[in-house]
Amino acid sequence: MDYTTLGRTGLRVSVAGLGCGGNSRIGQGSGLSEADSVALVREAMELGVNFIDTAEAYGTEGIVGRAVAAVPRDSVVVSTKCLIRSGGGLRSAADVVQALDGSLRRLQLDHVDVFHLHAVAPAAYAQALNELAPALLREKEKGKLRHLGITETGPNDPGQDMAQRAVHDACWEVIMLAYSMMNQGARQKIFPHTRRNGIGTLLMFVVRNIFSVPGLLARTMKELAAAGKIPASLADDGEPLGFLVHESGAANITDAAYRFARHEPGVDVVLFGTGNRAHLRSNIESICKPPLPAADVQKLYELFGALQGVGLDLPGRVQAAAVRA
Repeated sequence: MDYTTLGRTGLRVSVAGLGCGGNSRIGQGSGLSEADSVALVREAMELGVNFIDTAEAYGTEGIVGRAVAAVPRDSVVVSTKCLIRSGGGLRSAADVVQALDGSLRRLQLDHVDVFHLHAVAPAAYAQALNELAPALLREKEKGKLRHLGITETGPNDPGQDMAQRAVHDACWEVIMLAYSMMNQGARQKIFPHTRRNGIGTLLMFVVRNIFSVPGLLARTMKELAAAGKIPASLADDGEPLGFLVHESGAANITDAAYRFARHEPGVDVVLFGTGNRAHLRSNIESICKPPLPAADVQKLYELFGALQGVGLDLPGRVQAAAVRA
């Protein structure tokens, strides 16, 4: 396992971070027992993963709490999140503090290392910045959280408008955002600012359905080509990303996706989901491999660097790729 420092937090974290939501929810999405999911988290830690991300909305905080109880508290970095919307409206500061307390109870911890406001849309950012962040910083002074973070809502904010605002506000020490081979906007819009301001970065949507559901990548390519977003030749290629798989390149497309994201300047942690041991090990192996060949990376930049919002499907939902300008 490789480790890095998460922005200005000073936290030493594994570059591969276990995400406990998404489609898999550490096996809960595929019918694993809670005990088996606990064992899966513990195996990840045995393999060197020390960054574990969960959330109030995922329903996996209790599992994470049981898993991390088996190791010294300072050997694991626990991240969790609370949605800022509830019942059709925005949560108050008191509601968010109550959510933090609920997360701590489910995790059976006296503090979390990173606490995020979850899936913040551009229209909700003022509330997050002006009302919720100050309340959470007061809880930080009490020792309930070590660092404050914010996460974007990729499917609903494909232009990353919220994140482009957040990277200039000093209260956020960590940001979770979407980045992948087909969704590279953060290269120009986000990473230069996070690097300059010492904001730790956590990547989501690195793989998801577009690179794992059979046929979806090819269908997406046809839609993008029809919209004039990519060369027409890619729509006729049964393996449109096949150029990445060769002896000195990637083993497969998923391997390429993880390595592309992992080695982008400005990236700290690549989050991955899993529901079984073999998948767990293969994901970690890919994230810890060397970069893709420079020529392959440059070709990905040239082909897909201008795309926006592609591959940002919600868990459990296979959506057609966005073809926004």
